[in-house]
Formats: sequence, structure tokens, C-alpha cells
Amino acid sequence: MSKVVPDAPHEILLVLDASTGQNAIEQAKQFSAATNINALAVTKLDGTAKGGVVIGISEQMQIPIKYIGIGEKMEDLQAFNKVDFVNSIFEDRLKK
Repeated sequence: MSKVVPDAPHEILLVLDASTGQNAIEQAKQFSAATNINALAVTKLDGTAKGGVVIGISEQMQIPIKYIGIGEKMEDLQAFNKVDFVNSIFEDRLKK
């Protein structure tokens, strides 16, 4: 990429599948050993009860979450909002 854009990469984004649970933390550790991760994108949050892994990864790795995927469409990839995310976890728990 640096052949086309001299100061690339501008960001190193690690994309993780939330449905892998605790394995996602190990994946983040292994990936960060190979490169400097700037941010996380966590996908498949619509199909898993393991959304809490998002918080664990960000806290343990000290890497901000930039995007979350909550479906299969382009508009389902959203900028991460921590307040909305926490509220959605509690709303889901209260419905059960």
C-alpha cells in the first residue's frame, strides 16, 4: 500500500468475530505481537450473546473499538458508541 500512498498505513484495524468468545482475546494478542493495532472492529454482535468479549478485548489490550457489525448489510457496520453498546446489553438482559 505504501507504493500508492507513501505514508500508509494510516490505521491498522483488527477485525474480530464476536462469536469466537474468549478466543477473540487470544487472536488479538497474537495479532498485536505481529503488528501495532490502532483499533478494533468486532463483527457478528447480532448473532451472539458474547458481546461482553468486546469490552474484555479493549480493556486487556488497551485498543479502542472503532466499529461493530450487527448484521450482514453495509449499514450494519456501525461506528462504536460505548453508551449505546452498554445500554443494548442491559436491554437484552432485561428482556430475558
